[in-house]
Amino acid sequence: MPKVTVDGQEIEVPAGATVLQACELAGKEIPRFCYHERLSIAGNCRMCLVEVKPGPPKPQASCALPATEGQEIRTDSEMVKTAREGVMEFLLINHPLDCPICDQGGECDLQDQSVAYGRGASRYHENKRAVTEKTMGPLIKTIMTRCIHCTRCVRFSEEIAGVDEIGALYRGEDMQITTYLEQAAKHELSANVIDLCPVGALTSRPYAYEARPWELKKTMGIDVSDAVGSNIRIDSRGREVLRVLPRINDDVNEEWISDKARYQVDGLTRRRLDKVWIRKRGKLVEASWDEAFKAIAKAKPGKSIAAVAGDMLDCETMFAAKALLKASGSSLIESRQTGMDYDVSNLAAVNFNSGFAGIEEADAILIVGSNVRWEAPLVNVRLRKAAKRGAKVFIVGPAWEPTYPATFLGDDVSVLSKLPKDVSAALKAAKKPAIILGGGGFAAGAHAASVKIAHDFGMVKDGWNGFNALHMAAARMGALMLGFAQVGGIADIAKAKPKVLLALGADEVDFTKFADSLKVYIGHHGDKGAHAADIILPAAAYTEKPGTYVNTEGRVQRGDKAVFAPGDAREDWTILRALADALGVDVGFDSFHELRAAMFADAPALADEGSIADYGALATSVKGNAAPKGTIPAPIKDFYLTNPIARASAVMQQCSNELLLGEAMAEAAE
Repeated sequence: MPKVTVDGQEIEVPAGATVLQACELAGKEIPRFCYHERLSIAGNCRMCLVEVKPGPPKPQASCALPATEGQEIRTDSEMVKTAREGVMEFLLINHPLDCPICDQGGECDLQDQSVAYGRGASRYHENKRAVTEKTMGPLIKTIMTRCIHCTRCVRFSEEIAGVDEIGALYRGEDMQITTYLEQAAKHELSANVIDLCPVGALTSRPYAYEARPWELKKTMGIDVSDAVGSNIRIDSRGREVLRVLPRINDDVNEEWISDKARYQVDGLTRRRLDKVWIRKRGKLVEASWDEAFKAIAKAKPGKSIAAVAGDMLDCETMFAAKALLKASGSSLIESRQTGMDYDVSNLAAVNFNSGFAGIEEADAILIVGSNVRWEAPLVNVRLRKAAKRGAKVFIVGPAWEPTYPATFLGDDVSVLSKLPKDVSAALKAAKKPAIILGGGGFAAGAHAASVKIAHDFGMVKDGWNGFNALHMAAARMGALMLGFAQVGGIADIAKAKPKVLLALGADEVDFTKFADSLKVYIGHHGDKGAHAADIILPAAAYTEKPGTYVNTEGRVQRGDKAVFAPGDAREDWTILRALADALGVDVGFDSFHELRAAMFADAPALADEGSIADYGALATSVKGNAAPKGTIPAPIKDFYLTNPIARASAVMQQCSNELLLGEAMAEAAE
């Protein structure tokens, strides 16, 4: 490790570190616009200038200069100060200085660094250049006159997202950052360029002119739009969530989130259930909580009561429902709404065992029945890193566009019974082979075959478990840890013909199978479940309650309550607790604290926040057909409309229409 001196302080830095990183290790703040820890080095903003000896007697860009033994680095000399002032003056020559109307105001790197490192006055009095606004789709608002050509957005699109959609055109004063041919940015991570932009050139179109950062209450939360469990910050004002931003968690989402996680939140205020409804003579009419509970009790369900959990449910709600059914003498609980039935006796056989960070180390990957770009965009980012390192990727299932070289083996699941020779050879030769089983693979009955492949090709060994189940539902692993699954799936519950069916935010269930049951929907949106319900009890969305979530790799995480639920809506566990009184059973808790304590006692792994639960060794085999046949279905048909919140979101509907269905954006004159 080389030793360098930074402003008189001698430190050791890792081999391969840059001078900028050495200064950061020494506790010195180095201004920068183009440099970003997760992107390649561009070295084009020149704001990170420092003085280095030995070397030429001039300021040098610290982001692109390797730290070597014996360097003397000055970050506070007069030369450095003057050079940074000069660079800032040049950056502001063409910047419009429209901070009062800029959405980046209060969160702008250019503002902060011009105050800290600028001259305080400009000597430039010529006309500023102007650049026309670019069309980047319904999510990204562009005012490219503000652009300082840091190229962060270009590098993100090419290196992280793997979609070559944004680039620099022309040269010199005519240089512009744009989507080629002025088309919309269509990939699932496009809005991350808004966070990366150090000025107000790329801002959020749906959030435009909504609020200033100091007006917002910031709450730590967990995204429920997929099973990755991205760490998010929920920004709210009053009782409304205005935006969602990513939080840094290197093990889960790094510092990115999908466009759906970021922009579905406007759906939280639309099509909401905020009153109790009871169906009378075929029509839903408003009612009181007391009327609803009496109507459920009148059905006298006794042991004949069932509960189906939705895809965005927190563990506390599922545990409360389980406690209610247990007290009633029933065990009819299920979380796989669409009717999938796979062996859940060994949780390691339904878990993403290598972890998100671990899959980057895989050198041969077989993907079975999963469009990873849509099901888990941030896992696709990890797979792209693996492919960059030389991993060979093979895909069985419907064709989609991966952002890395991959070989499609067809969409018939029978391929798994006899893999092509080149695939078998690649998996056998790999030091860390892996298989990823997605929702389409589970639906096609490929679970047993995938576990067999994992063992046959040595994917499970000391220090490595390459069997990975990629779920799409944020609630799935938590539900399985709590035993919220039937051996025969939801078909067994339908056979039991329960008198009362509790649909806990369950909108994907085929309710025609429960025609004779009293269907009680406990949820937050007027979606499919509410349309089929006999009684609707309004509940809280994920931003309106504290909750524990387990992502597809088995990581336990918690989100906090950001805002209150609208109208008469209540937190789910309180509804179930009141229902227990109406049914005359004791669930053993009267407060959220008692509920959590009971849940931790029942599933101790849920108490260990931030860590991955230990599910033991992967079973040598699981129930199911080891030689399945048939076509693998595509489980997601529209990335933007996969859950009730997204379907209620005007922004997600617009994205679906314009980016997937190809509808032209309506102009005002039309």
